[in-house]
Amino acid sequence: MNTTNQELNVWVADVARQTQPAHIVWCDGSQNEYDNLVAELLETGDLLELNQQTHPGCYLHRSDPNDVARMEHLTYICSTDADDAGLNNNWLAPTEAHNKMDDLFAGSMQGRTMYVVPYCMGPIDSPLSRCGVEITDSAYVVVNMRKMTRMGSAALSRIERDQVFVKGLHSTGELDPERRFIMHFPEELQIQSYGSGYGGNALLGKKCHALRIASHQARQEGWLAEHMLIVGIESPEGEKTYLAAAFPSACGKTNLAMLIPPASYAGWKVWTVGDDICWLRPGEDGRLWAINPEAGFFGVAPGTGAETNPNALAMLNKDAIFTNVAVTADNEPWWEGKSDEKPVKDWLGRDYDPENGPAAHPNSRFTVSIKNCPCYAPESEAASGVPISAIIFGGRRESLVPLIFQSFDWPHGVLVGASMASETTAAATGTTGIVRRDPMAMKPFCGYNFADYWAHWLSFADQPDKLPKIFHVNWFRKDEQGRFMWPGFGENMRVLEWIVRRCADQLGARQTPIGYVPNIDDINLDGLPIDTYTLKRLLEVVAENWTDELAQIQQYLEQYGDRLPAALKAEQQKVAKQLV
Repeated sequence: MNTTNQELNVWVADVARQTQPAHIVWCDGSQNEYDNLVAELLETGDLLELNQQTHPGCYLHRSDPNDVARMEHLTYICSTDADDAGLNNNWLAPTEAHNKMDDLFAGSMQGRTMYVVPYCMGPIDSPLSRCGVEITDSAYVVVNMRKMTRMGSAALSRIERDQVFVKGLHSTGELDPERRFIMHFPEELQIQSYGSGYGGNALLGKKCHALRIASHQARQEGWLAEHMLIVGIESPEGEKTYLAAAFPSACGKTNLAMLIPPASYAGWKVWTVGDDICWLRPGEDGRLWAINPEAGFFGVAPGTGAETNPNALAMLNKDAIFTNVAVTADNEPWWEGKSDEKPVKDWLGRDYDPENGPAAHPNSRFTVSIKNCPCYAPESEAASGVPISAIIFGGRRESLVPLIFQSFDWPHGVLVGASMASETTAAATGTTGIVRRDPMAMKPFCGYNFADYWAHWLSFADQPDKLPKIFHVNWFRKDEQGRFMWPGFGENMRVLEWIVRRCADQLGARQTPIGYVPNIDDINLDGLPIDTYTLKRLLEVVAENWTDELAQIQQYLEQYGDRLPAALKAEQQKVAKQLV
């Protein structure tokens, strides 16, 4: 017996009988255990040592070429009722899903080691945290889980205290795309993943638990599990304001999480609490308090460089695991956007040849502890979390949507989040300007019906004076020549300052039919080659264009039928009438 939790003991024994491993190891999360696993992975070739003089503790993993990303079409929500999963998810009946997975897992760990990995999502002592146990046959998963979660003995102790945990079963199987599924059973607090070693499919504490299962838990328990970064904005006077922000992919989420203020903002600081996931719970004071359930970053490498995200680049010089990046002649990790240096080996281990495509896979990754980040916020470990003053939604729109606007109130803010969207680019789809809705940036991650999810958000409207103010940003407006009108990156601090000051009731705003926008003089342009005419264009709201947008929003929302909250529909109609 390895734990006092009988449910866990029985489950581990059942899985062992089913998968038939050669060995069973209960992971304690110690440095010695990590070092031994790394040594084993180096011996098998699953990890390759990088330059230990310039990148101590850094290693490279090359995954199977057919296993390099999340597989959304093979990811299912297995609720009893299909309507509970909603249009936003693939659904499979629990009995059918279990039968399919039981067949796959039968004998799948023969000749392998079965690792039992207790983990805690969030600070060990936080009442906002939730625990899980992942059973896996991948040592690569174990060493990554150690960086991404609070893993090991302390987590097991909390499980024994709470008597509740999410069960995650994973096997790499044969890495056959035809035998690959990621099943979520929210009513059973269970995840089963087979046939993939890629992080998003195999590190079950991340998207699988911390968003798909946790969003279900959050609805049941009265909190929110969101695909959001968390940052603390510190003024020159030492006041800290915490913001949470949700962005779809390719909208600058990680860069914003580690933003460095421009030179004109002397004395201002940005502290990173988290770059990807945020759990929010009402506190006794009526405010929403947030934790980052993760302990590390599982970030996309390409595009991370000295110009775009120097803080991210600085944290990757030690104790990081790289997946599917290229290497230089000095055996250092390399990817497009990192430096002008030329790689010698691509992500497949071949001699680099531009004719073969990018040197690093476009979805190549790094895994590193959040404590490596130069702007790491010590409050990340606070059991109480941090109080959130503002929630920011954002998308990629070349026109229509202003640089920044604030919702009228919480229900209107839920509409803003529910209708957020990005326009496709030619590079991604071959067609430009197609608007794709990604509510709250949760389209791939909400573990239940979006209509019910929006109703859950609306249920928080009871304490309007204490709830975060809700904003929407758009860094991507273009002029007639197709050039970005706003410089973005560190200059986004100028927009964040306006948000901070609005939260402190220090600034007024101009009311428009879609929300409040800044007065021209309230956005600091010092040191920017932008005139007030350009800023006016960035902030303009053209009513006739928004009339079309509201009609499209109505059409999108109505797909969710009778489950769509009446209050959300009313908010859409209210804004539509204001545009007339």
